[in-house]
Amino acid sequence: MKIPRPAWVAGAAVVLLGAGIVHATSASAFAATPRSTVINYLKSISGTSVVSGQHNKEPASAPGAYTQQVFDVTGQWPGLWGGDMMFRSDDINNRQRVVDQAKTEWRNGSLVALTWHACSPTVGRTCEFDGGVKTRISDAQFQQVVTGGTALNQTWRSRMAEVVPYLRQLKDAGVPVLWRPFHEMNETWNWWGGRPGANGGAKIFQQMKDYFDSQGLTNLIWVWNVQDNPAGGWSSYYPGSNYVDVVSLDAWYKAYPSSADYQQMQSIAAGKPIAIAEMGKVPNSALLTSQTRWAYFMLWSEQLRGSNSNAEIQAAYFHPRVLNQGEVRF
Repeated sequence: MKIPRPAWVAGAAVVLLGAGIVHATSASAFAATPRSTVINYLKSISGTSVVSGQHNKEPASAPGAYTQQVFDVTGQWPGLWGGDMMFRSDDINNRQRVVDQAKTEWRNGSLVALTWHACSPTVGRTCEFDGGVKTRISDAQFQQVVTGGTALNQTWRSRMAEVVPYLRQLKDAGVPVLWRPFHEMNETWNWWGGRPGANGGAKIFQQMKDYFDSQGLTNLIWVWNVQDNPAGGWSSYYPGSNYVDVVSLDAWYKAYPSSADYQQMQSIAAGKPIAIAEMGKVPNSALLTSQTRWAYFMLWSEQLRGSNSNAEIQAAYFHPRVLNQGEVRF
């Protein structure tokens, strides 16, 4: 049951702890859970409910900062916490804090999502966003990355190997992770993107899953992702149903996915859960009531306060279809 909307004074949250608006209780906390439970849960709510989500970008030293902003505005914690494996040296050195935050959020009763803005194998193991993540490599270089035995492939495997122990910690803690690598695969701002076909983005996605599977990371829920690029043709980046658990869209060209976007995602998903993995505007009532099969949405870090009024954020979090922490129950 939706917790009653708190009182608001001058646009600021007045948290009524006596009315039950508190952080997670033992009743809503999650125990160790197999990934299949989360996948089946996302399927079960499709068409009826949607989980609220908030991404937390750098600094990795403060991996709950933007989630805290949600609580400051609404008195609610998101039903999904999002983090990142990062790219800059100081953030990579704080990956443990990200993992610890993920464990805490799961224990508190929120789903966990991780993405990875990985440095290109053509640059150092740590990098700046511009020139490191946001960079283009040649088709020949990309083919070397995905071809076993090449120097770039060995470099890339070593980068993946660095992430494995952190993801394994979450496996050992019984935390399923909505794992979204190679996001916005149909875009060209990143080194892995804009490469349709079997030997493009689909192949690097497949290879990562095969490698992580070989490392026993059975807790990962594989989230495939494209951006709402009007050029369409998103299915040409799809690695196949055996490699994907959730089909997701980033809404940046438009504030909200169009009806055609929504239909295209459902067509690709073929019954798998669909989600809005990044957006800048919180969903409004029109979106929530017309596109009911999105299983979760995730606001992008600084866009929460930068692109939305307190009233808009509150309206989203208190919409009857939206599930926040404490309302996500398996």
